[in-house]
Amino acid sequence: MKTTPPGPKGVPLFGASRQYARDPFSFLTAVADAYGDVIHFELGPLETYMLTNPEDIERVLVSEAAKFRKPRFQDRAIGDLLGDGLLMSEGSTWQKQRRLAQPAFDMRRISTMSEMMTDRTESMLSGWHDGDVVDIQLEMARLTVEIIVDAMFGSDLDDERIKVVQEHLEPLGARFEPDPFRFLMPDWAPTRENRDYKHALSVLEEILWDIVDERRGTEYGSEPASTVSGEPVSDEPMDLLSILLRAYDEGEQTEKNLRDELMTMLLAGHDTTALTLTYAWYLLSQHPDAEAKLQRELDEVLGGRTPTFEDVRQLEYTERVLNEAMRLYPPVYVMFREAKTDVRLGGYRVPKGSAIMLPQWVVHRSERWWDNPLEFDPDRWSPERSRDRPRFAYFPFGGGPRHCIGKHLSLLEGRLILGTVAQQYELDYIRDEPFSLRGSLTMHPREPMGMRLARRE
Repeated sequence: MKTTPPGPKGVPLFGASRQYARDPFSFLTAVADAYGDVIHFELGPLETYMLTNPEDIERVLVSEAAKFRKPRFQDRAIGDLLGDGLLMSEGSTWQKQRRLAQPAFDMRRISTMSEMMTDRTESMLSGWHDGDVVDIQLEMARLTVEIIVDAMFGSDLDDERIKVVQEHLEPLGARFEPDPFRFLMPDWAPTRENRDYKHALSVLEEILWDIVDERRGTEYGSEPASTVSGEPVSDEPMDLLSILLRAYDEGEQTEKNLRDELMTMLLAGHDTTALTLTYAWYLLSQHPDAEAKLQRELDEVLGGRTPTFEDVRQLEYTERVLNEAMRLYPPVYVMFREAKTDVRLGGYRVPKGSAIMLPQWVVHRSERWWDNPLEFDPDRWSPERSRDRPRFAYFPFGGGPRHCIGKHLSLLEGRLILGTVAQQYELDYIRDEPFSLRGSLTMHPREPMGMRLARRE
């Protein structure tokens, strides 16, 4: 029987872990270039198999998804952060929570949110001025926090609470940067990192419980019944928090369920969209031809007015810019699964309990699936150029039964924000050298993303 390659040549035990921790992006690229579709190495104490062929990735996520689960090492690593929220739960718990949450993400409901999204974007722009320099990552994160809290919690955070949320996200992210020795460090160890992490978690939990307390006295919210073309979708508020509170009152949810789902939604619901927009602004600033093409589309479709839900389908190039940003800089740059039984992938035996690594960073940038893969080319998403591409050569939202529940919300939000801002401003990256990347739960720029604002005439 064939066996998988032992890993990068000359890498001793934990050597792969050290390289991955030092620079996960260079490591993933190097081992993918050196080996084939299935790459075996030790990541900390884990026997890990990295898959780079879209057919194998599709088997893991879709056609044979029942043979895999969320990995147990993630339960240990981030269980105290996200608990049994949708991102981490398994089996019947996940199925119950997914069914419960689904109405909040119904496309008919999402279609009613466009005005709220553009209103909040315009409010952000009211504080921008020609010639100012802003950290666009912080600006996008602030905006997407406002939107997710409104859309999913039916609430509003004042400036002070948004500032507190942003200040306490950094210690959470630092906790999850790749580090093989963190496996050996107990959570109770009195390190500065552990203290900062626990304090940040406590502060965010307090804000979430404040939101819950505010909503309890409002018959679960002021959100009116959602409508499409004047027809009611629901007689009750269908934001996620309202749904969870009704289920709690009926004994179907515990306080821990509430906490886990709200924390998951706060963190996952804003971060990936903010990062996608951050990378899109950077790429547009480096490619003036693409920026000009985006502006022409916005001028032709919108003529200077604020985009609406009805406009979104016509903003084809705007969508391509976002797709291309997520291809080159996927916020979720690697996914993990765990084999529930012995399986064969790419002709190799993968033992039960092994970690399966699915690296968007590698597959999205592979010359096997993409022409000139490191080039920013939004037009590669035109129908004639994309129709023969393997389905899972691109999977920023995962796939299969556990695909991201917020995919359509994020895509609508991204197009509306990009369209609203790009009509009014050009954003120029102020540094001469490219930014570097920092791996955590998601892929963040290591440096501030300073952008100079240039008001469009």
